[in-house]
Amino acid sequence: MISVKIVRRQSDRRIVSFSIEGHAKYAKPGKDIVCAGVSAVSVGTVNSVEALTGIELPATMKNGWLQSEVPEAGDPAVDAQVQLLLESMIVMLESIQQSYGKFVVIQEQSV
Repeated sequence: MISVKIVRRQSDRRIVSFSIEGHAKYAKPGKDIVCAGVSAVSVGTVNSVEALTGIELPATMKNGWLQSEVPEAGDPAVDAQVQLLLESMIVMLESIQQSYGKFVVIQEQSV
């Protein structure tokens, strides 16, 4: 199962970190569309944040694991763009979860 954890700051609901770990085991490695979809959405989001906002997300990626802390941009407009891209990632992951709920679980935590 793939476990997605989103951590938000309680005061303003800002995403401060996220992690994605595990394997869906929907199909054999290399043919697992659930893993491929989650990987494409999450890695694509990290790349989009960097390419479109100039903010580098300090991300750690290993086999079946992606984790990132989300720095504040210092510029409210850029920070809003980063947050919008991350919220978009969550919507896409929720879409995958709706179709393949046995293989993906999403949790949110406030700090």
